[in-house]
Amino acid sequence: MSDPLVLRDLRRTYRGEGEDLPVLRGADLTLQAGEIVALVAPSGTGKSTLLHLAGLLERPDGGAVLVDGRDAGGLGDGERTAIRRDTIGFVYQFHHLLAEFSALENVVLPQLIAGRTRAAAIDRAVSLLGAFGLAKRAGHAPGRLSGGEQQRVAIARALANAPRVLLADEPTGNLDVGTARTVFQELLGIVRHQGVAALIATHNPELAARMDRTVTLQDGRIV
Repeated sequence: MSDPLVLRDLRRTYRGEGEDLPVLRGADLTLQAGEIVALVAPSGTGKSTLLHLAGLLERPDGGAVLVDGRDAGGLGDGERTAIRRDTIGFVYQFHHLLAEFSALENVVLPQLIAGRTRAAAIDRAVSLLGAFGLAKRAGHAPGRLSGGEQQRVAIARALANAPRVLLADEPTGNLDVGTARTVFQELLGIVRHQGVAALIATHNPELAARMDRTVTLQDGRIV
């Protein structure tokens, strides 16, 4: 079986008026199933760009993004969208939940979009929310949840379609220290149990130390 995510010689330059800004200059990274990798680098070095390229939200200027062995570079927008929906989960620093829907519905909706039956989607959503300690909060709208609870729902939503790859950009950066530890512990447990390949950008050295390995960006390359 192919590695869930392989980044090969990724290059990305942002072009402005009269000046080009090279961000990635040949970044390489391989994530194996069940592996959790911390991406720790100063602001402005390209962490978000790398995650956007890995998640097929942007196209690189050069190099390749292979998801489950499939090179996404030559695929059309529809095929790339399908890969993002079915194979890649995203978690951001801010939860971006749909305010008009309950926690349960926020986790059900991406599954319905992927074609799962409503009954099956509800069963999985209940299971995921329960794993994050939110069984009794499933019917609550995001506005009635704490920050930590909202981020737990966002993580459950990212895992709803059983992705092979999880990409997270400062997933606990907006939480207090104690809540961040709890949420991260729950995230680690579920990711390891499900064998997901995870790349997690964080500025928190304590959380990074609990992952399998740490990589950083230096001069546009992963080291």
